[in-house]
Amino acid sequence: MLPLSILDLSVVTTGTPPAAALRNSIDLARHADKLGYVRYWLAEHHNLPSVASPAPEIMIGQIAAVTERIRVGSGGVMLPNHAPLMVAERFKMLEALFPGRIDLGIGRAPGTDQATMHALRRRLEIREGDDFLERLQELMLWETRGWPAGHPYNNVVAMPDDAPLPPVWLLGSSDYSSELAAQVGMGFAFAHHFASYDAAEALTHYRANFRPTRWRSTPHGILAVAAVIAETDEEADKLAISMDINRLRRDRGQYVPLPSVEEALAYALTDADRASIARNRSRLFVGSPSTVMQALQPLIKASQADELMVITATYDHDARKRSYTLLAEAFEAQRAAA
Repeated sequence: MLPLSILDLSVVTTGTPPAAALRNSIDLARHADKLGYVRYWLAEHHNLPSVASPAPEIMIGQIAAVTERIRVGSGGVMLPNHAPLMVAERFKMLEALFPGRIDLGIGRAPGTDQATMHALRRRLEIREGDDFLERLQELMLWETRGWPAGHPYNNVVAMPDDAPLPPVWLLGSSDYSSELAAQVGMGFAFAHHFASYDAAEALTHYRANFRPTRWRSTPHGILAVAAVIAETDEEADKLAISMDINRLRRDRGQYVPLPSVEEALAYALTDADRASIARNRSRLFVGSPSTVMQALQPLIKASQADELMVITATYDHDARKRSYTLLAEAFEAQRAAA
């Protein structure tokens, strides 16, 4: 059975304030652990009323403490927002506390608007252009201790020094990250749920060009998709209306809490809005378990994905848990039939 994982943004709804959204994430993680999901990742976003997760490392510790088996990680830490030493220290601490269960997923986007990005980074050294590669190299050097002779960081140790940096994954939505992940020999997760770039092209390129390194000996590509599953196609379609309106608003720069189905149905739509929703639905897998499985299989096969990571954002928390239950049962039934 293709391993199943979860990407969680701790989505805020019009009926669920941010603090409750965080508690729902912990509840969902417990549920996923019991269902057999292999990985639970938390995102980093800032200044978004629709997302309650600005500090994934804090949520990782909370979730790892109340689960037993599932790996918990960042999906991801936006590296340009942080000093690499701080990232190394925090994730080495998590690895020390929960050995073998932590993942360090890294992204290069700010995860926010320009003003908030400036507020996050104004105490960091500002470099011209995209400094992601430089920061990634520095993060790796805190683990390898491969500083040049005479470098001042030779006398600085990322503590706890008896815990390794957990497995590092590069996140992406284009060919840039797939190429980089292949070159540096790390895991790669592709964000099909919002990418305009072809997922199959990104993941197969990563696999074909992967170079074994100390970080990973074989490639591992995660396909991240958005899905809403219910007992029937009609019920799933109704639940997904909240995501339709949320995406429409986000495309307009309106990062408001996720609306209820009733609020979404009352939203006044133009013909252009309906066309935009139809385009966005092409990235969203909606339906009964059999419908979604049938839609997923061609993409999984074309991309040669090693793992499927799913983000489900429904207004009702129980409906979200049910969606993940139905998906896990569908994949288990497929495995049993095979």
